[in-house]
Amino acid sequence: MSRTATPLSLGLAFVPDLPPERLRALVTTAELAGLDEFWVWEDCFKESGIATAAAALAWTDRIAVGIGLLPVPLRNVALTAMEIATLERLFPGRLRAGVGHGVQDWMQQVGARAASPMTLLEEHARALRALLAGERVTTAGRYVTLNDVALDWPPSTPPPLLVGGTGPKSLALAGRLGDGTLLATAMTEEDVRSSCETVFAARDGVRHPVVVTVIVATGPGARERVDREVPRWGRRADEGIGLAGDAEEIAAGLQRLAELGITSVVAQPTRDEPDLDGLVHLLGREVRPLL
Repeated sequence: MSRTATPLSLGLAFVPDLPPERLRALVTTAELAGLDEFWVWEDCFKESGIATAAAALAWTDRIAVGIGLLPVPLRNVALTAMEIATLERLFPGRLRAGVGHGVQDWMQQVGARAASPMTLLEEHARALRALLAGERVTTAGRYVTLNDVALDWPPSTPPPLLVGGTGPKSLALAGRLGDGTLLATAMTEEDVRSSCETVFAARDGVRHPVVVTVIVATGPGARERVDREVPRWGRRADEGIGLAGDAEEIAAGLQRLAELGITSVVAQPTRDEPDLDGLVHLLGREVRPLL
């Protein structure tokens, strides 16, 4: 694949292993450092994606805030549409909303696991897009039922709706349904290449934004910290996953991802990162200018 002509955006992940009270300082630091994006998660049973996104948007002026992602089995589509529409009207142009079928074990724990997660995701995403576009929706699917539903306050321009996926079927669905695709954490470059090819093939070769989260560390012991983090995401430490080093080394790794089709990289700190503010400033002030 030739390198995408779209400029590579660089963001930071607020992993919900951090307590909610750390959010304000981190998002304001990310904006001050010049990062393009700030991504929050809705992991069971940690923190709400909508609540953290709303706070992050309110505490900043410029940075885009993404939700990666909202698990649709937990959410009625009308409520999701209302929340996203409200955020977009309050903070126009800065929200990046992501949806996906969620971690099935977690969905099982709360009694929301669907027999066909793919069907549920497709029905939810299609209805969500229609509601955010201001349409009046009536549908009776296997999982999503709406009867003459329309938002009173739809956004004037719907925010980008990204769809998350991991396996080939999920990635193809994300390519067809989303304004962009959210990839998983802890991927090799070959994983990224294959995933992008699957997404673009589902779109008859037409590209769209693809976001990937990458574990990143700098300073003394950076590679060792990344290698300790990777197994927590179900991968081996010897697969070359993540980026470690100085600004030039990290930027070079990000450029390789751009050449594979990635348009946005979300840097995920390790859980034992000793200087989180220092890492954020390095990413924004030293790495980003090299991209």
